[in-house]
Amino acid sequence: MKNTMPTPPHAIGFTLDPLDRVSEKRDDESFVASLRDDPSTRFLLLVNNVPLFKRVDGHDPLFSAQEAAAAGTPSQTVFLGRDAQRRALFAASFDDGAPSLPEVEAIELRPIAMQGLVAPPLVSALGEARSMLDWHRRHRFCANCGQPTNSAGAGWRRICPNCKAQHFPRVDPVVIMLVTDGERCLLGRQPQFLPGMYSALAGFIEPGETFEHAVYREVLEEAGIRSTDVRYYASQPWPFPSSLMIGCFARAATTELTVDKNELEDARWFTRTEVAAMLDGTHEHGLSAPKPFAIAHHLLKAFATGELD
Repeated sequence: MKNTMPTPPHAIGFTLDPLDRVSEKRDDESFVASLRDDPSTRFLLLVNNVPLFKRVDGHDPLFSAQEAAAAGTPSQTVFLGRDAQRRALFAASFDDGAPSLPEVEAIELRPIAMQGLVAPPLVSALGEARSMLDWHRRHRFCANCGQPTNSAGAGWRRICPNCKAQHFPRVDPVVIMLVTDGERCLLGRQPQFLPGMYSALAGFIEPGETFEHAVYREVLEEAGIRSTDVRYYASQPWPFPSSLMIGCFARAATTELTVDKNELEDARWFTRTEVAAMLDGTHEHGLSAPKPFAIAHHLLKAFATGELD
């Protein structure tokens, strides 16, 4: 039966055709073991958070159980879920160097995803795998008593054998917002951006905040702009290492910029016409916007095309 999990209204990276995670069966060890032995099951293999790809024909991240076994003993295994074909997917990490497998290459996930080198559903699964395995790598010791913890629940929690505390994967929520003022929108750039690229402002949600409060605070802190009428648009998992981008629009209540140079290299107002040119690569000064893989692109596109009107 085809996966009937809901998909977002926009083709944003890491969101298409999510897995059925079968979360109610994670503690059923015999069930999980039977999936590992199923001939149809496939494994995603990562070395220090970098996925491995078979390069016989394109970029194939799916390894059979036999191929995964040939890679050696993983430091961590996680049951990710079932794909649209009801095929189980596991992720396995190797932290002590790349397994010696023939015609296999380790390639960072970001360029693989940005360049569309694998199908969108596999990009989503690789994002899930990267986030989960990175969490295990960074949470091997109990935050309560400092003792080593053990993996449990098919890889979806860690348990401390000393103080019995249970630890669960974390997701860091981030607001990314496009503030508009009629025919203009506010964009900024950070020093690490590609030359000439501007994007929507973004920032982590702090404890005790709603995403609406975080939008208001971040825009005021970074650009000196007061905003109102915050509206949710769409979200995007961002597995670097494990954020959830919450895309929003807001209306500017003030327009005079005071840029925090510790956060941004620059920020300015852009007209709708300029944004359209940045999206299609025709801006007269060579300025650009994020690519369609990123949620920021879709926020800008909605503004440029009048979707918000």
